Amino acid sequence: MKKAVHFGAGNIGRGFIGALFSQSGYEVVFVDIADQIIDQLNEKKEYRVVLATDSKESLKIDNVSGLNNLTQEQEVINAIKDAVYLTTAIGPNILPRIAPLIAKGLAARVEENKEQLYVIACENQISATDLLKGYIMEHLDQKIQEKVLAQVSFLNSAVDRIVPIQNNEGSLDVLVEPYYEWVVETKEEVPRIEGMTIVPELAPFIERKLFTVNTGHAVIAYFGYLAGKETIDQTLADEEIYKQVKATLGETGAYLINEYRLDADEHQKYIDKIIGRFENAHLNDGVTRVGRSPLRKLGHEDRLVRPALQAQKAGLLYTNLAKAIAAALMFDFSGDQDAVKLQAMLQEHGVAYVLQEVSGLDSTSELAQEIITQYEALRE
Repeated sequence: MKKAVHFGAGNIGRGFIGALFSQSGYEVVFVDIADQIIDQLNEKKEYRVVLATDSKESLKIDNVSGLNNLTQEQEVINAIKDAVYLTTAIGPNILPRIAPLIAKGLAARVEENKEQLYVIACENQISATDLLKGYIMEHLDQKIQEKVLAQVSFLNSAVDRIVPIQNNEGSLDVLVEPYYEWVVETKEEVPRIEGMTIVPELAPFIERKLFTVNTGHAVIAYFGYLAGKETIDQTLADEEIYKQVKATLGETGAYLINEYRLDADEHQKYIDKIIGRFENAHLNDGVTRVGRSPLRKLGHEDRLVRPALQAQKAGLLYTNLAKAIAAALMFDFSGDQDAVKLQAMLQEHGVAYVLQEVSGLDSTSELAQEIITQYEALRE
């Protein structure tokens, strides 16, 4: 049986990427450091993906196993030697940590297996696979690098599926929304995976997704948090926040339409579909889950600041994006380390400093000044 090695046995790994490989006839080897999950995968060899619908349909996912990358390094290397695909869903910040082990696996593979390997980082990050590739190459000498580049295809992708915090203590089963999208950029022929869409250019797809789904999700979470809401669907039931979300996605949409010559009516339908997904009460998705890691989400190239900058450069409106950034700055959830650190920075240095250090914005820029104005207004 064909093999896929997937780093990250969490809810997204099991409920999305790993599930698609299993449904496509692959043996799926999950690599993670969570002993409980790894042990369960090896014991049960299967789990269920439950769809967040009225009828709660479920799909059986089998031919799965697990390896602990901290204690089973050689076994992971051996799995990489035999795999057709190597994928990740662990978070962009973790990619440098797994790169040394993947590098060892690739170095061993190119000496023994001449078949092509396809590496895809399935992260909410533009060009995540390129980042992973760079981290891997740091751990290989030039001769091995040349062999790896000849025998390994590094493909960027965009992924989209809402997987909320699970209420399934001790179970491998995962609740997911029915909708998903996995778009992979390549011009070569790749082994077919159920649910994978191949495109020659990823930029329009990944920016459309990031600046509609991720931006919209973040806007709902941060304004919902400020309004004392518990879940995403409850937040959207608030008419004022609903209007704010629509207005913000109108601004990201104007940039996307201008940049990629998208059809305006089709993009509006896409926005409406995304908002409809957020309204799914079966997901019971908490605003604190979606709002977590504000330092990353306020990054220069991430879901809030980048579209605001691009809109400004294009001479388009960005007021609502600036207001959303201001709301993100006010995310002070004590259960999130990033939020605690953000608030400490704000208290010690002020908004202008945070926008410079976290978001890469000159405090004298028009965007930074608008964010500061919105921040002060929200605090009144």
